[in-house]
Amino acid sequence: MADIVWKGDFETGDRSQYSTAQMVSADRLQVVTSPVAEGQYALKATVKQGDDPIDSSGNRNELVYQGKEAVGSEYYYRWKVMFAADFPSARTWQVFTQWHHDGCCGSPPVEFFVYGEEIRLTMTDSVTPWSMPLTRGVWHEFVFHVKWSSDPSVGFIELWHNREKVLAKRNLATLYAGSKVYLKLGLYRSDTISQTGVVYHDGFIQATKLEDVLPSTPAPTPDAGTPDAGTGDAGSPSTPDAGVSSPEDPGTGGEATPPVTTPGDNPGTGTPGVGTPTDPGSVEATQYGCTASGGPLAVMALITLLGLVGLRRWR
Repeated sequence: MADIVWKGDFETGDRSQYSTAQMVSADRLQVVTSPVAEGQYALKATVKQGDDPIDSSGNRNELVYQGKEAVGSEYYYRWKVMFAADFPSARTWQVFTQWHHDGCCGSPPVEFFVYGEEIRLTMTDSVTPWSMPLTRGVWHEFVFHVKWSSDPSVGFIELWHNREKVLAKRNLATLYAGSKVYLKLGLYRSDTISQTGVVYHDGFIQATKLEDVLPSTPAPTPDAGTPDAGTGDAGSPSTPDAGVSSPEDPGTGGEATPPVTTPGDNPGTGTPGVGTPTDPGSVEATQYGCTASGGPLAVMALITLLGLVGLRRWR
Protein backbone atom coordinates (compact mmCIF):
# COMPACT_ATOMS: atom_id res chain seq x y z
CA MET A 1 0.00 0.00 0.00
CA ALA A 2 2.94 2.32 -0.54
CA ASP A 3 1.04 4.21 -3.22
CA ILE A 4 -1.74 5.44 -0.93
CA VAL A 5 -1.50 9.23 -0.76
CA TRP A 6 -4.20 9.96 1.83
CA LYS A 7 -7.04 8.35 3.75
CA GLY A 8 -10.21 10.08 4.91
CA ASP A 9 -12.03 6.96 6.07
CA PHE A 10 -12.92 8.19 9.61
CA GLU A 11 -11.21 5.19 11.22
CA THR A 12 -9.60 7.64 13.65
CA GLY A 13 -13.07 7.91 15.17
CA ASP A 14 -13.22 11.66 14.49
CA ARG A 15 -12.81 14.28 11.74
CA SER A 16 -9.08 14.77 12.27
CA GLN A 17 -8.05 13.35 8.88
CA TYR A 18 -9.54 16.43 7.22
CA SER A 19 -8.08 19.93 7.09
CA THR A 20 -11.15 21.76 8.35
CA ALA A 21 -14.93 21.61 8.64
CA GLN A 22 -17.54 24.05 7.34
CA MET A 23 -20.51 23.37 9.61
CA VAL A 24 -23.03 25.27 11.68
CA SER A 25 -22.67 22.82 14.59
CA ALA A 26 -20.94 19.53 15.39
CA ASP A 27 -24.15 17.52 15.11
CA ARG A 28 -24.27 18.28 11.36
CA LEU A 29 -21.04 16.34 10.67
CA GLN A 30 -21.09 13.37 13.04
CA VAL A 31 -18.71 10.40 13.00
CA VAL A 32 -20.99 7.42 13.64
CA THR A 33 -20.66 3.68 14.19
CA SER A 34 -23.83 2.80 12.27
CA PRO A 35 -24.45 2.59 9.43
CA VAL A 36 -20.95 1.92 8.06
CA ALA A 37 -19.79 0.56 4.72
CA GLU A 38 -16.45 -0.72 6.07
CA GLY A 39 -14.37 -0.52 9.21
CA GLN A 40 -15.92 0.87 12.37
CA TYR A 41 -16.81 4.47 11.51
CA ALA A 42 -18.53 6.59 8.88
CA LEU A 43 -19.64 10.21 8.53
CA LYS A 44 -23.25 11.34 8.84
CA ALA A 45 -23.69 14.68 7.07
CA THR A 46 -26.93 16.56 7.78
CA VAL A 47 -28.16 19.78 6.20
CA LYS A 48 -31.23 21.77 7.25
CA GLN A 49 -32.62 24.78 5.48
CA GLY A 50 -30.72 27.87 6.61
CA ASP A 51 -27.42 26.07 7.33
CA ASP A 52 -24.86 28.55 5.95
CA PRO A 53 -21.61 28.35 7.93
CA ILE A 54 -19.50 30.39 5.49
CA ASP A 55 -22.04 33.06 4.51
CA SER A 56 -22.14 31.95 0.88
CA SER A 57 -24.66 30.68 -1.64
CA GLY A 58 -26.73 27.62 -0.76
CA ASN A 59 -26.83 25.59 2.44
CA ARG A 60 -24.03 23.26 3.47
CA ASN A 61 -22.13 21.24 6.03
CA GLU A 62 -18.90 19.91 4.51
CA LEU A 63 -15.47 18.59 5.40
CA VAL A 64 -12.49 20.04 3.54
CA TYR A 65 -9.22 18.32 2.66
CA GLN A 66 -6.54 20.59 1.20
CA GLY A 67 -4.87 18.12 -1.15
CA LYS A 68 -4.24 20.89 -3.70
CA GLU A 69 -3.74 18.50 -6.61
CA ALA A 70 -1.25 20.10 -8.99
CA VAL A 71 -1.42 20.40 -12.76
CA GLY A 72 -0.36 17.12 -14.36
CA SER A 73 -0.93 14.98 -11.25
CA GLU A 74 -2.95 11.77 -11.63
CA TYR A 75 -4.84 9.93 -8.92
CA TYR A 76 -7.44 7.29 -8.15
CA TYR A 77 -10.08 8.18 -5.55
CA ARG A 78 -12.42 5.69 -3.93
CA TRP A 79 -15.23 6.45 -1.49
CA LYS A 80 -18.68 5.21 -0.52
CA VAL A 81 -21.90 7.16 -0.13
CA MET A 82 -25.39 6.29 1.11
CA PHE A 83 -28.43 8.54 0.85
CA ALA A 84 -30.91 8.27 3.72
CA ALA A 85 -34.30 6.72 2.98
CA ASP A 86 -35.94 10.15 3.29
CA PHE A 87 -33.32 12.03 1.25
CA PRO A 88 -35.19 14.90 -0.46
CA SER A 89 -36.20 14.70 -4.10
CA ALA A 90 -35.78 18.18 -5.59
CA ARG A 91 -35.28 19.41 -9.13
CA THR A 92 -32.20 21.31 -8.12
CA TRP A 93 -28.59 20.58 -7.11
CA GLN A 94 -27.48 18.68 -4.02
CA VAL A 95 -23.69 18.20 -4.09
CA PHE A 96 -22.26 15.36 -1.97
CA THR A 97 -18.62 15.33 -3.23
CA GLN A 98 -16.70 18.02 -5.08
CA TRP A 99 -13.20 19.03 -6.06
CA HIS A 100 -13.27 22.81 -5.74
CA HIS A 101 -10.85 25.19 -7.39
CA ASP A 102 -8.74 27.43 -5.19
CA GLY A 103 -9.94 30.54 -7.00
CA CYS A 104 -12.79 32.77 -5.95
CA CYS A 105 -16.09 31.93 -7.48
CA GLY A 106 -18.24 29.77 -9.69
CA SER A 107 -19.03 26.07 -9.89
CA PRO A 108 -16.24 23.61 -9.08
CA PRO A 109 -14.50 21.82 -11.96
CA VAL A 110 -15.63 18.40 -10.62
CA GLU A 111 -18.85 17.77 -8.69
CA PHE A 112 -20.89 14.69 -7.86
CA PHE A 113 -24.44 15.67 -7.02
CA VAL A 114 -28.09 14.64 -6.96
CA TYR A 115 -30.60 16.35 -9.21
CA GLY A 116 -34.18 15.17 -8.78
CA GLU A 117 -33.94 11.38 -8.92
CA GLU A 118 -30.52 11.22 -10.60
CA ILE A 119 -26.92 11.05 -9.42
CA ARG A 120 -24.74 13.08 -11.78
CA LEU A 121 -21.10 13.86 -12.44
CA THR A 122 -20.58 17.31 -13.91
CA MET A 123 -17.27 18.78 -15.03
CA THR A 124 -15.99 22.17 -16.19
CA ASP A 125 -18.24 24.07 -18.63
CA SER A 126 -21.25 22.13 -17.27
CA VAL A 127 -20.33 18.93 -19.13
CA THR A 128 -22.17 15.95 -17.60
CA PRO A 129 -20.42 12.80 -18.86
CA TRP A 130 -22.27 10.38 -16.54
CA SER A 131 -25.51 9.98 -14.59
CA MET A 132 -27.59 7.19 -13.06
CA PRO A 133 -30.87 6.79 -11.14
CA LEU A 134 -30.73 7.69 -7.46
CA THR A 135 -31.12 4.76 -5.06
CA ARG A 136 -31.62 5.46 -1.37
CA GLY A 137 -30.68 3.28 1.58
CA VAL A 138 -27.80 1.43 -0.12
CA TRP A 139 -24.07 2.12 -0.31
CA HIS A 140 -22.73 3.46 -3.60
CA GLU A 141 -19.02 2.87 -4.17
CA PHE A 142 -17.25 5.25 -6.55
CA VAL A 143 -13.76 4.87 -8.02
CA PHE A 144 -12.77 8.06 -9.82
CA HIS A 145 -9.59 8.18 -11.90
CA VAL A 146 -8.49 11.64 -13.00
CA LYS A 147 -5.56 13.47 -14.50
CA TRP A 148 -5.65 17.08 -13.47
CA SER A 149 -5.18 19.56 -16.30
CA SER A 150 -6.95 22.56 -17.81
CA ASP A 151 -5.91 21.29 -21.25
CA PRO A 152 -8.75 19.07 -22.59
CA SER A 153 -6.27 17.06 -24.64
CA VAL A 154 -4.26 16.19 -21.48
CA GLY A 155 -6.81 15.94 -18.68
CA PHE A 156 -9.00 12.85 -18.47
CA ILE A 157 -11.41 10.96 -16.21
CA GLU A 158 -12.65 7.39 -15.73
CA LEU A 159 -15.36 6.20 -13.36
CA TRP A 160 -16.47 2.94 -11.74
CA HIS A 161 -19.67 2.52 -9.76
CA ASN A 162 -19.97 -0.55 -7.51
CA ARG A 163 -17.02 -2.20 -9.33
CA GLU A 164 -18.57 -1.75 -12.78
CA LYS A 165 -16.85 0.61 -15.18
CA VAL A 166 -19.52 3.12 -16.11
CA LEU A 167 -17.40 5.77 -17.84
CA ALA A 168 -14.52 4.90 -20.15
CA LYS A 169 -11.48 7.15 -20.25
CA ARG A 170 -12.55 10.53 -21.58
CA ASN A 171 -10.33 13.50 -22.31
CA LEU A 172 -11.57 16.84 -21.04
CA ALA A 173 -10.49 19.76 -18.88
CA THR A 174 -10.41 18.83 -15.20
CA LEU A 175 -9.00 22.13 -13.88
CA TYR A 176 -9.59 25.79 -14.48
CA ALA A 177 -6.53 27.47 -15.94
CA GLY A 178 -4.09 28.65 -13.28
CA SER A 179 -5.79 26.89 -10.37
CA LYS A 180 -5.46 23.79 -8.20
CA VAL A 181 -8.26 21.85 -6.51
CA TYR A 182 -9.14 20.58 -3.05
CA LEU A 183 -11.72 18.05 -1.83
CA LYS A 184 -15.04 18.91 -0.15
CA LEU A 185 -17.23 16.12 1.16
CA GLY A 186 -20.58 16.16 2.98
CA LEU A 187 -23.70 17.87 1.60
CA TYR A 188 -24.04 21.25 -0.14
CA ARG A 189 -27.36 22.16 -1.75
CA SER A 190 -29.71 24.84 -2.97
CA ASP A 191 -31.25 26.92 -0.17
CA THR A 192 -34.68 26.42 -1.77
CA ILE A 193 -34.90 22.90 -0.31
CA SER A 194 -36.86 22.88 2.94
CA GLN A 195 -36.59 19.20 3.97
CA THR A 196 -33.68 17.95 6.05
CA GLY A 197 -31.12 16.01 4.00
CA VAL A 198 -28.85 13.23 5.32
CA VAL A 199 -25.93 11.59 3.46
CA TYR A 200 -23.41 9.05 4.81
CA HIS A 201 -19.78 8.91 3.64
CA ASP A 202 -17.19 6.21 4.28
CA GLY A 203 -13.88 4.73 3.14
CA PHE A 204 -12.29 7.63 1.23
CA ILE A 205 -8.85 6.72 -0.18
CA GLN A 206 -6.60 8.63 -2.57
CA ALA A 207 -3.81 6.68 -4.31
CA THR A 208 -1.71 6.50 -7.45
CA LYS A 209 -2.66 2.92 -8.37
CA LEU A 210 -6.04 1.31 -8.86
CA GLU A 211 -5.25 -1.71 -6.71
CA ASP A 212 -4.53 0.55 -3.74
CA VAL A 213 -8.04 2.03 -3.63
CA LEU A 214 -9.84 -1.32 -3.74
CA PRO A 215 -10.63 -3.33 -0.62
CA SER A 216 -8.46 -6.40 -0.20
CA THR A 217 -9.78 -9.84 -1.11
CA PRO A 218 -10.74 -11.89 1.97
CA ALA A 219 -9.26 -15.29 2.70
CA PRO A 220 -11.35 -18.22 1.36
CA THR A 221 -13.91 -19.71 3.72
CA PRO A 222 -15.24 -23.28 3.76
CA ASP A 223 -18.66 -22.10 2.57
CA ALA A 224 -17.44 -19.80 -0.20
CA GLY A 225 -20.71 -20.00 -2.10
CA THR A 226 -22.89 -18.76 0.76
CA PRO A 227 -23.15 -14.98 1.33
CA ASP A 228 -21.86 -13.80 4.68
CA ALA A 229 -24.97 -12.88 6.63
CA GLY A 230 -22.95 -10.60 8.87
CA THR A 231 -21.67 -8.17 6.26
CA GLY A 232 -24.86 -6.14 5.67
CA ASP A 233 -24.69 -2.99 3.49
CA ALA A 234 -25.64 -4.91 0.35
CA GLY A 235 -25.57 -1.80 -1.81
CA SER A 236 -21.80 -1.76 -2.01
CA PRO A 237 -19.78 -4.70 -0.71
CA SER A 238 -16.74 -3.70 1.29
CA THR A 239 -14.80 -6.71 0.09
CA PRO A 240 -15.01 -8.30 -3.33
CA ASP A 241 -16.84 -11.60 -3.61
CA ALA A 242 -15.10 -14.44 -5.44
CA GLY A 243 -17.50 -13.99 -8.33
CA VAL A 244 -17.17 -10.21 -8.68
CA SER A 245 -14.62 -8.73 -11.03
CA SER A 246 -12.36 -5.89 -9.97
CA PRO A 247 -12.82 -2.69 -12.00
CA GLU A 248 -9.61 -3.37 -13.85
CA ASP A 249 -7.00 -6.08 -13.82
CA PRO A 250 -3.75 -4.26 -13.01
CA GLY A 251 -1.79 -7.10 -14.55
CA THR A 252 -3.27 -6.69 -18.01
CA GLY A 253 -2.16 -3.12 -18.56
CA GLY A 254 -4.01 -0.62 -20.72
CA GLU A 255 -7.59 0.36 -20.00
CA ALA A 256 -9.42 -2.89 -20.49
CA THR A 257 -12.97 -2.93 -19.16
CA PRO A 258 -13.54 -6.01 -17.00
CA PRO A 259 -16.13 -8.61 -17.90
CA VAL A 260 -19.39 -8.31 -16.03
CA THR A 261 -19.81 -11.45 -13.96
CA THR A 262 -23.39 -12.37 -13.14
CA PRO A 263 -24.21 -13.99 -9.81
CA GLY A 264 -24.86 -17.36 -11.47
CA ASP A 265 -21.63 -17.49 -13.43
CA ASN A 266 -19.08 -19.99 -12.17
CA PRO A 267 -16.23 -20.18 -14.69
CA GLY A 268 -14.19 -23.32 -14.48
CA THR A 269 -16.99 -25.71 -13.51
CA GLY A 270 -17.98 -26.69 -17.03
CA THR A 271 -21.39 -26.52 -18.63
CA PRO A 272 -24.23 -26.49 -16.08
CA GLY A 273 -26.43 -29.58 -16.21
CA VAL A 274 -23.82 -31.92 -17.72
CA GLY A 275 -22.50 -34.38 -15.17
CA THR A 276 -19.10 -36.01 -14.95
CA PRO A 277 -18.48 -39.77 -15.34
CA THR A 278 -17.93 -40.06 -11.60
CA ASP A 279 -21.20 -38.31 -10.81
CA PRO A 280 -23.90 -40.97 -10.15
CA GLY A 281 -26.49 -38.61 -11.54
CA SER A 282 -24.59 -37.75 -14.69
CA VAL A 283 -25.65 -38.49 -18.25
CA GLU A 284 -22.75 -40.92 -18.72
CA ALA A 285 -23.52 -42.93 -15.61
CA THR A 286 -27.25 -43.24 -16.10
CA GLN A 287 -27.35 -43.84 -19.85
CA TYR A 288 -24.17 -45.72 -20.65
CA GLY A 289 -23.05 -47.48 -17.49
CA CYS A 290 -23.72 -51.16 -16.64
CA THR A 291 -23.07 -53.37 -13.63
CA ALA A 292 -21.04 -56.59 -13.49
CA SER A 293 -24.11 -58.61 -12.51
CA GLY A 294 -26.03 -57.25 -15.50
CA GLY A 295 -23.42 -58.37 -18.08
CA PRO A 296 -24.35 -62.13 -18.46
CA LEU A 297 -28.04 -61.38 -18.56
CA ALA A 298 -27.47 -58.90 -21.34
CA VAL A 299 -25.48 -61.49 -23.37
CA MET A 300 -28.16 -64.18 -22.96
CA ALA A 301 -30.86 -61.74 -24.00
CA LEU A 302 -28.87 -60.82 -27.09
CA ILE A 303 -28.39 -64.49 -28.11
CA THR A 304 -32.10 -65.16 -27.68
CA LEU A 305 -32.96 -62.09 -29.72
CA LEU A 306 -30.62 -63.13 -32.56
CA GLY A 307 -32.18 -66.56 -32.57
CA LEU A 308 -35.65 -65.12 -32.82
CA VAL A 309 -34.55 -62.79 -35.58
CA GLY A 310 -33.08 -65.74 -37.47
CA LEU A 311 -36.33 -67.73 -37.12
CA ARG A 312 -38.33 -64.83 -38.42
CA ARG A 313 -36.04 -64.33 -41.43
CA TRP A 314 -36.21 -68.00 -42.49
CA ARG A 315 -39.77 -68.87 -41.64
